[in-house]
Amino acid sequence: MTEYRAPVSETIFILFDVLDISRYASLDGFGDLSSDVVRDILSQVAQFSEKALHPLSQEGDRHGCIWHADGAVTTPPGFPGAYRELVAAGWPGAAGPAEFGGGGLPHVIGFAYLEYMWAANPGFAMHASHLGHAAVLRAHGTARQRATYGPHLVAGDWAGAMAMTEPQAGTDLGLIRTRAADHGDGSYRITGTKIFISGGEHDMAENIIHFVLARIEGAPAGAKGLSLFLVPKLLPAPMVVPPSATG
Repeated sequence: MTEYRAPVSETIFILFDVLDISRYASLDGFGDLSSDVVRDILSQVAQFSEKALHPLSQEGDRHGCIWHADGAVTTPPGFPGAYRELVAAGWPGAAGPAEFGGGGLPHVIGFAYLEYMWAANPGFAMHASHLGHAAVLRAHGTARQRATYGPHLVAGDWAGAMAMTEPQAGTDLGLIRTRAADHGDGSYRITGTKIFISGGEHDMAENIIHFVLARIEGAPAGAKGLSLFLVPKLLPAPMVVPPSATG
């Protein structure tokens, strides 16, 4: 088996000598990021990528995922355990917003160490970070949605998936036909077909939160008429939001 060695020293050089991230010390998350601190962060993820993830890559290709008749999907042996190790170490949320319990690291650091995971095991890395989902939720979710789903997405115990592509709508999302009917109580009934949903079903996380593109009845044609809906695989217990919170 080939070996993978994460380029920690090279990453440090790019971050501090090429990008000169020390210039941004006045911005949130950058103030305490000395080269020693960054090296420690990258070294820890590098070790996880080299020792835990890379040995699983070939097994993942050989074994693959298994779809069962009941709709469940089993990932390759070792993947769920490695994911639990990842979550326990706190790496999914290290660059997540503090509002959701994340570490608040600048995304440039998060992208750097995620690159190690992608290089070591791209099949696993597809499930390693849900910061994009958390960012969308933070920017556009209601107070209840942010309180209910944000901390879990950042922690990684709940995974995220984006349902966009349809059989007739690949790169041109304006062709999406999935419909969302308003129930009048803040919920919608969504009807349609989605394909190629990365991480759409697996056994690595306790829950999977789908972000689904659909068109509300009466919405204009094309991409401008699309809305994004939060569709959890498992509905969580109701969350009480403080009266001071706004949607």
